[in-house]
Amino acid sequence: MEAKAHLKYLRMSPRKVQILCDLIRGKDTKTACAYIMQTPKAASEPMLKVLLSAMANAENNHGMNRDNLVVSTAVANPGPILKRGRPRAKGRYNRILKRTTHLTIGVSEKA
Repeated sequence: MEAKAHLKYLRMSPRKVQILCDLIRGKDTKTACAYIMQTPKAASEPMLKVLLSAMANAENNHGMNRDNLVVSTAVANPGPILKRGRPRAKGRYNRILKRTTHLTIGVSEKA
């Protein structure tokens, strides 16, 4: 059984969040928390919150042991893009794409 936690509409590019997802996928939760806390990325703070939430969901909703949890899935999918613009020279206009991310972390017990 897998316990999940979601974070939607994170105002960060999925490409930046996916780096941390690849780092923690398959690790046990204590090691994953340590990796996230020591990584100097902007995505580390929201990702740590989602990981702790998934751990709490596993413990409270599914009755899993907190010491035996492993990060089974960590996915950063693109969300809706906010389209903004900036005036440029000669009356032109450049579009700025502000990307969002839907982050999902799932934890399960070791076999």
